[in-house]
Amino acid sequence: MATSTIRALVVDDSALYRKFVTSVLNEIPDVEVVGTATNGRIGLEKIQSLKPDLITLDLEMPELDGLGLLRELSDSGQKVPAIMISSLTAEGAKATNTALQLGAFDFVLKPVGKSPDESREQLKQDLAPKIKACLFTLHSRKRAAARASGGQSPQSVPVKKIPQSLQGAAKPRLKPEIIGIGVSTGGPVALSKVIPQLPEDFPCPILLVQHMPPMFTKSLADDLNRTSAIEVMEAENGMVPEAGQVLIAPGGTQMRVVKMNGRPIVQITDDPPERSCRPSVDYLFRSIAHSYGNRAVGAILTGMGDDGTLGCKLLKRAGAMILTQDEASCVVYGMPRSVFEAGISDRVVPLENISGSLVAAARLTTGQGMVV
Repeated sequence: MATSTIRALVVDDSALYRKFVTSVLNEIPDVEVVGTATNGRIGLEKIQSLKPDLITLDLEMPELDGLGLLRELSDSGQKVPAIMISSLTAEGAKATNTALQLGAFDFVLKPVGKSPDESREQLKQDLAPKIKACLFTLHSRKRAAARASGGQSPQSVPVKKIPQSLQGAAKPRLKPEIIGIGVSTGGPVALSKVIPQLPEDFPCPILLVQHMPPMFTKSLADDLNRTSAIEVMEAENGMVPEAGQVLIAPGGTQMRVVKMNGRPIVQITDDPPERSCRPSVDYLFRSIAHSYGNRAVGAILTGMGDDGTLGCKLLKRAGAMILTQDEASCVVYGMPRSVFEAGISDRVVPLENISGSLVAAARLTTGQGMVV
């Protein structure tokens, strides 16, 4: 892009909603709406003629729906970031997760404010940070492509110069009993490439926070469970995490793990958001640091913002290992960047190597060096 302005195309079959979304986008700095389309077929034609940097996309449309448009874009090799506008229903959650798997950049929920002005403000607040992240990602990909053209290839990179105060030097790293994963924007695709690669005999449980609203996390868990050797489910209050199991924090709640009489128990709470997030990675990781200390591994994958950094600091002080996804393979290099720049990432790992790194870390035995 020659400038920092994002040229947006609005695709929706409702004339009222096209006007509504267009007006909201026009109020967001650095966004210019260059056109609208009434269905996916016309949307594809407008993409060809207008060359937008971003599209907002409804899921249910006549002739060609949102998923059909994304499939045709994927089949043709075109990469146009799409932000889905989804309804908060089980059907909407399932379709949105499919859209994310097909390459949609992110999604927002259709606002349900008490007035048009309240709905407008809510949509603006939800869209603005995602558009900013999209703009940042577009520029980052250009930089990554330039580096790749110079012959650099992705590889796992050990990180040095961890601050002495965070090294947990008095607590040698022991065989992990639990792994925590935090992820946000780009998470469904990343997780679909990591979780199904884990073996059925994975030696410890995984507790996972993916920033999503209610119902969406259940759909995500079901999708991952169908394609994975290990068991993936949305967590419930009182569960005992077990080896070979991934428990995903339910959207709209907080998840933590506590030990009662030496037995780990998952607790689902209505505690307030942290870093504007519920579920929050910091909230989960803080409990893992307290309950497991140096018998834990934390991994931060793609996502915008800095949720997880404070939790990783606590894990690091307790002697746990921290992995972060590398910039080139992230949809948004926000959460991993924050952990990396805080100096608490032990290893920066491309997406293709994360499952192997988790397996190697989980199978560490006492006295061995960590090899990932």
